[in-house]
This record gives sequence, C-alpha cells and structure tokens, in this order.
Amino acid sequence: MQATLTINSRGVVTLPAKLRQAMGLKADDQLIAETTPQGLLLRPAVTLALELYTPERLKEFDAAEAELAAVLPKRKLPR
Repeated sequence: MQATLTINSRGVVTLPAKLRQAMGLKADDQLIAETTPQGLLLRPAVTLALELYTPERLKEFDAAEAELAAVLPKRKLPR
C-alpha cells in the first residue's frame, strides 16, 4: 500500500486511516523512523510494559523465596 503524507509546520505527519488500519496502528502507538538507501522507513516499535515494585512488594517476594528455601532440599552444584 502506498500513501502520500504531508508534514505540517510543526513536523507532524498524519497517517491516513486506511494505512493505519492496514498496519493495525492505533492512537499512541509508537513508530521507529530510520533512513535507508531507498528513503525513510517507518515501522512499529516494540514496547514492553514495565512493572515497578514497591518496597513492600519486594519484601513479599523475599519472604516467598525464604519460604521456598526452607522446604526445598539444598543441592550442591557440580564443579
């Protein structure tokens, strides 16, 4: 699919609805722009959710690990 885009005075490019739908893009999706020998390439960026833990949640993880360590047999690692 090919589309003609316009850059406004602020540098904003609007992708036509048909192009966004064909690529499965929605509001707030991020794109990576890079130059290639053929011109400008736009492609979807892969973003991963990041979970931040509170100090209280980290203590819960530590307690769970300690509980597991108490019931699991200790193994020696081979040398």
